[in-house]
Amino acid sequence: MAKDVRGMLNDFVGGLGKLGETNGPVVGAFMGLLGASYEPGAIDLKTKELISVAIGCYNRCEYCIVYHSYKALEAGATAEEIREAAMVSVAFGGGPSMAYSVTLLDDCINEFQNDFK
Repeated sequence: MAKDVRGMLNDFVGGLGKLGETNGPVVGAFMGLLGASYEPGAIDLKTKELISVAIGCYNRCEYCIVYHSYKALEAGATAEEIREAAMVSVAFGGGPSMAYSVTLLDDCINEFQNDFK
């Protein structure tokens, strides 16, 4: 059964905002780190998001997979590029990484890819 990945995305983003109401300096510092990390440099934003998808699948972080698959599509990645990045995580993470790649990640691609066409 497919997960409600759009709901998960909204819960995560909304949760950051709510937590920021009471923990502004910490959330602000985290968001600053993210902002700096994802600035294009020697590596472009799309590639950084593909790396993030692979790390999310490797770590089995559902919210990371949801958020970064969305951001990868937003940055111009194709479904094929996202799946290929996830397969790199399988080389290191084995069966658990494969399980997240063929379930949750696939749900994300199916849900979000039309948002950016």
